[in-house]
Amino acid sequence: MGFLTPMYELGEYVKWTRSGDIQLPDFQRGYKWEDERIRQLLVTVLRGHPMGAVMLLKTGNARVRFKPRALDGVALSPSTEAKYLLLDGQQRLTSLTQALSGPGVVSTKDDRGKLLERRYFVHMETALSDPGRVDESVISIPGDGVRRTNFGKDVDLDLSTPAAQRAQGYFPLNLLYGDFMTWVFDLDDHALGKAFHKRFIQPAATYDIPAIVLDEDTDKAAVATVFEKVNIGGLPLNVFELLTATFAGDAAYYAKTGQDFRLNDDWRETQASWASHPVLATVGNTDFLQAVTMLATRKRHLASSADRAPAISAKREDVLKLELEDYLEWRMPLREAFVWASTLLADWHIFAARDVPYASQLVPLAAIRVVLGKDADLIGVRERISRWYWCGVLGELYGAATESRFARDIEQVPGWARDETAPAPRTVGDASFVESRLLSLRTRNAAAYKGIAALILSRGARDWMEDKAFDKVQYIDLAVDIHHVFPQKWCNDNSIDEQRRESIVNKTTISARTNRVIGGVAPSSYLATIESRAQIGPAALDGLLATHLIPATLLRADDFDSYFRQRRAALCELVEAAIGKAVQRDVDDGSAAEDSAAFEPESLLDHQPEGDD
Repeated sequence: MGFLTPMYELGEYVKWTRSGDIQLPDFQRGYKWEDERIRQLLVTVLRGHPMGAVMLLKTGNARVRFKPRALDGVALSPSTEAKYLLLDGQQRLTSLTQALSGPGVVSTKDDRGKLLERRYFVHMETALSDPGRVDESVISIPGDGVRRTNFGKDVDLDLSTPAAQRAQGYFPLNLLYGDFMTWVFDLDDHALGKAFHKRFIQPAATYDIPAIVLDEDTDKAAVATVFEKVNIGGLPLNVFELLTATFAGDAAYYAKTGQDFRLNDDWRETQASWASHPVLATVGNTDFLQAVTMLATRKRHLASSADRAPAISAKREDVLKLELEDYLEWRMPLREAFVWASTLLADWHIFAARDVPYASQLVPLAAIRVVLGKDADLIGVRERISRWYWCGVLGELYGAATESRFARDIEQVPGWARDETAPAPRTVGDASFVESRLLSLRTRNAAAYKGIAALILSRGARDWMEDKAFDKVQYIDLAVDIHHVFPQKWCNDNSIDEQRRESIVNKTTISARTNRVIGGVAPSSYLATIESRAQIGPAALDGLLATHLIPATLLRADDFDSYFRQRRAALCELVEAAIGKAVQRDVDDGSAAEDSAAFEPESLLDHQPEGDD
């Protein structure tokens, strides 16, 4: 990547933006400056003060073609070729182009966000009277040139015609780089016109703005990095926005189809195809591109005969290297694979977006499905995929720095899933769980918390009032959520410490109706109420409690301490079955590695349904 730092006159910039020589890359967000900022920018120009540099990308790279679009307020033929793409300076150059050329009407907004059309004038006598009054001299009025008061009934200032402007001494700033000579020549006060021309119009002709011009060999990744560093006040540029622009500029696709490829529209189609799968609401457009990138780089890796084959990757810089043909090759297989992933989560009793432990883990899961094809549904293969998944969740391995793990997953999991004698994936090897972690799992902010809740459901948990399994339909119909077993109020009244009270050990998934019956009383009391209202015997209710790994005898005795120890042990066994390895027992021997104090403070009551106190 090379660059130059030339100086160009403001009049040249306006000419280039109007002609289309300078356009925006399609990833740039819309124009948004408000009226007062525009007015102050014009004051800056009239004073001859610097306004900062702009950044331009020279076009002509056949490998990296960004879809260009005109600056707001500029009408161009669709065939207009840009010589430069504006990376930094959009708000300034759009404001100046609209205000200083054409009719001079700027589509803007006030400080409340109300949409306006404004024109800008400078009162010549005021501007000439004192350099300190230039700010005061520049005014903004409605686009029709008429300023009204009394709720629009009275005309306060009419500058709608050149004659009216000259009569009242207001120079229209849209003529600063236009036909100012005719306007000034027709002034009755020739001395005023001459002085204003000398003091403001002539210096404007040489008002320079520095440019940083990146050469045409600058790649997408470099553009993204540079854009983010200079666009400090804006939102970060994500890879989806950047690829939207490059895919739209794909010449081969246009030659073949006669139209640009619109990545935004295609993503909306993807989302529409997932509408009946709520868990997929957690998958973002960049997630989808990461999955595409893994499959595309994997294909190149396998096809390479070089000593160092290109790496399988999901890193940002490699996502940015995607070509449209890569995306088109893997788009449909991945749409279907994510749907398959959602059905797999449903089998594990993960039905809602809020209950997905790691949205990020769906990326390698879908990619693995594409690689395995229908083999992913074979019993043994599916069991090993399940183990890998739960190792990721309960080992809490997908919270950060996931790109490298994604790459290892797509490289290692498919072969191991097909052949259990193959080396286990790194994710399976890295996973570990200690008993004391149960003490610090308090809310669904933690992936392992959501994972354990799902595992309890998937082993056959049933509702205590209606004896219904928590399948996909009942999960919704019964308004299911995670609630305390020993109610919060009872725990507080009996001096149960906060750590154990809020632990997943003291939580389970029940219906809203059952939770209302529980209220805040002792377990022995609410169990009797359940038996009465549900017309169920103690033995039957004890069986329903057992589906939640809850020791009924200890619950009926209101023995929190014994209950907590026994259920903690049962949850450890549940985790062991899911990840296929031992859980380190570290509580009773005094070597606990985890407690609530070791984690960032958070609300312990992220969701408190009615009656759970």
